[in-house]
Amino acid sequence: MNNTNESSHYCSITPSRQDCIYTSCYCEENVWKLCEHIMTRKQYPEDGVYAVFISNERKMVPIWKQKSSQGDKPVIWDYHVILLHESREGQTYIYDLDTVLTYPCPFAVYARDALQSDDFIKPAFRRKLRVVPAELYLKNFASDRSHMRDANGAWRVPPPPYPCIETPESKMNLDDFISMDPRRGCGSVYTLTEFVQRFAKT
Repeated sequence: MNNTNESSHYCSITPSRQDCIYTSCYCEENVWKLCEHIMTRKQYPEDGVYAVFISNERKMVPIWKQKSSQGDKPVIWDYHVILLHESREGQTYIYDLDTVLTYPCPFAVYARDALQSDDFIKPAFRRKLRVVPAELYLKNFASDRSHMRDANGAWRVPPPPYPCIETPESKMNLDDFISMDPRRGCGSVYTLTEFVQRFAKT
């Protein structure tokens, strides 16, 4: 009842899923493009929009309800990136272009079904999350996509059709965002439990 009621009063801050700029296996750029769309339109307060990197020290993080999932099993990513929106009305939604859940998805539903809990998985797979305000993400993120090339320089997965994202200071700093060392990069690093406690509304 609450999720349905919440959804009926919430307006998406991005285009529909099928109209978003999307390239498979380039989640960090997909979310950057979502942030760019939101910030360019200036229809929503900037302080409630975040890019969220999910990873850990071993770069092995399970996420359920992904398009590439096999049945009910999770996908083990080295990292994944989603967008989080805290509305002024007190609603929190997740935008994940790789999920089979709704787009956008109420935070409580995404946390329950896609992230689940760290209590029942091995320590090596427990998740951490780097939460970066969208404005900071747009100003600081850079990727030359070198992580998507194999030893011979060939693409593991075809890249997006637009130019690489870079800043005046950097052409490649993706590792700073994937790192879950709070002394590195920008934004705030949470355990999964801390993340849910911080952003859950109920």
